[in-house]
Amino acid sequence: MSSPVECVPNFSEGRDPSKVDKIAKRIGSVPGVHVLDVHMDPDHHRSVITFAGSAAGVEEAAVLAAGEAMSQIDLTRHQGGHPRIGATDVIPFVPLAGVTISDCAAIAHRAGERIWDQHQIPVYFYEAAARREDRRNLANLRRGGFEKLRETVATDPLRCPDVGGPGVHPTAGATAVGARGVLIAFNVNLTTGDLEIARGIARAVRTSGGGLPAVKALGVLLRSRTSEAKPDQAQVSMNLTDWKQTSVKQAFDAVMAEALRLGAAVHSSEIVGLIPAKAMEGASVDALCLAGFGPEKILENRLADAFGTNWQGGSQLFF
Repeated sequence: MSSPVECVPNFSEGRDPSKVDKIAKRIGSVPGVHVLDVHMDPDHHRSVITFAGSAAGVEEAAVLAAGEAMSQIDLTRHQGGHPRIGATDVIPFVPLAGVTISDCAAIAHRAGERIWDQHQIPVYFYEAAARREDRRNLANLRRGGFEKLRETVATDPLRCPDVGGPGVHPTAGATAVGARGVLIAFNVNLTTGDLEIARGIARAVRTSGGGLPAVKALGVLLRSRTSEAKPDQAQVSMNLTDWKQTSVKQAFDAVMAEALRLGAAVHSSEIVGLIPAKAMEGASVDALCLAGFGPEKILENRLADAFGTNWQGGSQLFF
């Protein structure tokens, strides 16, 4: 494997492992494509599957995954803490070594056309694959979620899909397909169950609220972690879209400072999916209160496991 491409689709299912397993197996059925990580979250009601392979392989696997998710997930019965517009909510293609962001945008465009042709799921292109400037930001596409999109897609020209339509798929909604750099999904869990505190912290630390650069954040209540012996737990869920601008440690410290200001504290944190080794430099597991973290969460380690220690690119990934 000389030029691997990473793909990190998010699916609107985080509570039924059998459904997520079927999607992961569908992805892994493509020759030369390796599933690197599967993360499920019942509160977000969302799964993130990370895989890599050749450009042609990841394109094929992404299209197959969208079809499998369509057969497994019914958005009309779905409720969770994370915004979503589709059973396969987002499909980002990410360049690693020997591949450019333009290459990934071209893969995204081909995959998006095929998802509509083969599955009748309309597609929006975002970030580097966006065909309209107002669709670069994924949040603009997901505003109001599946329910609002279903109501307005056929009548509002601003919501018209880039591919397909005029309506959304009745149970699978629509899918945002894009190309981007490495994104770190990082959650910080609080000692409080006060959702408004988590939302307040999220507003303070995210870029759109005047906080840290290249940070998106929202507050979520972790109901699955509640019991008689353990009170509700709120979470600040973040996407670090450029960890060179805002590191994991900087994001953690900002959340902790804001939590203390609001009378709360940090309980733990977690990485969703995989993280580049360099993004962990200057931060320890203890300093971040990281739970469930080990060498298997490092992207380079999983790539070496999948493609061999001598795969081209190695330490020269485009991070």
